[in-house]
Amino acid sequence: MMNFALLASGSKGNCFLLKDEGTVLQIDCGTTKRYLNECFQALHHTNEETDALLITHDHSDHVSQIKMFNDLNIYSPVEIPDVDTFMVRPLQEFTVGSLQITPLALSHDALNTTGYVIEDGIEKLTYITDTGYLNERYYEMIAGSDYIVMESNHDVEMLMQTRRPQYVKARIYSDQGHLNNDACAEILDHVVTENTKEIILAHISQEGNTREKALETSCRALRHHQGALNPKLIVSAAGQFEMIRKGKNDEESDPGSVSCAVGMECLADCPHL
Repeated sequence: MMNFALLASGSKGNCFLLKDEGTVLQIDCGTTKRYLNECFQALHHTNEETDALLITHDHSDHVSQIKMFNDLNIYSPVEIPDVDTFMVRPLQEFTVGSLQITPLALSHDALNTTGYVIEDGIEKLTYITDTGYLNERYYEMIAGSDYIVMESNHDVEMLMQTRRPQYVKARIYSDQGHLNNDACAEILDHVVTENTKEIILAHISQEGNTREKALETSCRALRHHQGALNPKLIVSAAGQFEMIRKGKNDEESDPGSVSCAVGMECLADCPHL
């Protein structure tokens, strides 16, 4: 049975921790050393417990603290200077302990940006951020994932109203940029099934989006599934520096989180629809 925590998500840093019986994976190691250590302490976790670090790409918000993890087995789609890594390639499966990992080719302005599908023989987790679009050939592969971490970076109208230079807006909106809310919702509409228990909307822009907008857009798309949703499905929208743990998004455990149960029995009353 998988357990996980999203530690940080956004342009200032990214990190995700996944635990299965006997195996611990970490995805990315951005943000600050102090913040990572605080999160690990809160989770009663140490680096020595981690079996492998998976890198999605080499932008600094994903690899800035990689020196902290030099003693780990590091899997990366690109070479990282002065760091020993195992190279990963799209659709070339590999295993770490009890977990089977399938890399997915994404489309971002960093070489060989990669998402991951992780399976333990019972459950499946999909992790996709930093991509301008997702190739439809992957839809069948990720459909029915128990857990989905999916980028919902920006609201197009809000992005265009920011004071960012036009070339930056064009980059973010492009096929080599980031998924907007509508694109994320469209993907979820195709891949979420009754088996899906939890969705985390990730890498949300602090200027060109709000967590409420991201949540509203995806929940509206899921509403069309009617009785085909898991009645206990939870969708959360992640903040930049906020820990979201599996199944825990109440005010006591995650005071800043924005979330909604969108299972069949509560769709009509959902405040985000």
